[in-house]
Amino acid sequence: MIEHIHDQKKLMGWMQQFLKPSGAIYFGFPPWQMPFGGHQQLCTNSLLSKLPYYHLLPTFLYKFILSTAKQPVADLLEIKETGISIEKFEKFAQQTNYKILHNIHYLINPIYEYKFNLKPKIQFGFIKAMPWVRNFFTTCVYYLITPNTQ
Repeated sequence: MIEHIHDQKKLMGWMQQFLKPSGAIYFGFPPWQMPFGGHQQLCTNSLLSKLPYYHLLPTFLYKFILSTAKQPVADLLEIKETGISIEKFEKFAQQTNYKILHNIHYLINPIYEYKFNLKPKIQFGFIKAMPWVRNFFTTCVYYLITPNTQ
């Protein structure tokens, strides 16, 4: 749920105090730029709940669309403020002295099997290898990180 936290870097640093020396932390989140990274499913308007990528519009335009359609503007704007990309997460991990033990990027999020009857699909290697671009086509990432003791 790190995509809902306002100061993600601070949280990651703070969490180290609760780990044993060989402890690890698991993070799973949807990259902000993915088709539904704005949590559009919260919309009661059936068109807006299924429309991909419009959460990436400039805030004034996004807010106008949501308010015109009488949607939960404050909740969705808060998600827009706290969205996190893969690169931002990895940068925060490095800055707060973690090393990444393992990560998996998914083209089709495993939770979609229960929600939409879609089989999970690990992201293609060539997409995963393209910083920034991968955020638009990866529906979720899982990371296991541990304090860097070196």
